[in-house]
Amino acid sequence: MELHENKLIAEIEKLKLDFIKTTEKLIKDVKRQDKIMTRSDKRQQQEYDELQSKFAEVEALQKEIEDTQKEVVFTMGAIGESRSKETGNHVKRVAEYTYLLAKYSGLPEKECEMLKQASPMHDIGKVAIPDAVLNKPGRFDEDERRIMDTHAQLGFDMLQSSSRPLLKMAATVAYEHHEKWNGTGYPNKLAGEDIHIYGRITALADVFDALGSARVYKPAWDDERIFKMFKEERGEHFDPNLIDIFFDKLDEFLLIRDSMKDV
Repeated sequence: MELHENKLIAEIEKLKLDFIKTTEKLIKDVKRQDKIMTRSDKRQQQEYDELQSKFAEVEALQKEIEDTQKEVVFTMGAIGESRSKETGNHVKRVAEYTYLLAKYSGLPEKECEMLKQASPMHDIGKVAIPDAVLNKPGRFDEDERRIMDTHAQLGFDMLQSSSRPLLKMAATVAYEHHEKWNGTGYPNKLAGEDIHIYGRITALADVFDALGSARVYKPAWDDERIFKMFKEERGEHFDPNLIDIFFDKLDEFLLIRDSMKDV
């Protein structure tokens, strides 16, 4: 009986040793694997950090490109205005007015911001109009008016070949900001909603600022005269919805005008 018990104890002791050896081996394997995973994680983290750094560089470069493009667009618009003896504040005010009209028309924020950046190009075609016509201190005759009216087509021709969304929008603005709601505008006599919303918005913003500013061919209008004209031209020259927005948010438009007066 005792011999049998000793044999059983010996077998248990052997199992105990085998278990210890097996668990120690497992522990070593797990530790080794953990080290491998840690090195791998560190390598992957490093690769991830490097990738994020590259993304940040690309994003910074993209922002710089976009900012440069916006600056070029605005500068070109200001050049177009300066040729007709108008101040850079005209295009700045028009940009702010178009943003307000776009926002209250329900356009997405990104689109509103793009229109604000594109609208200064509305008269870029004026760079190709002769000075004798552009700066004539009086009313145009028929031939001069025909020449002047070509600036919408000229502006469109300058911009239409670009694949950049901002410049494509600017091309539309340049082309359609002299169209009228009733179909009597130029260059294509478009009517109503056939006129792109960008053109309709810029038309109202441009006319509001132009009427309130002194030009070589006219003195500045007072507010009463401007507002009377806008009410009369609701549904004629201008999109009626935009006129309603203008009067509903009039205080905001006047605040912009008063904060960006010509020097």
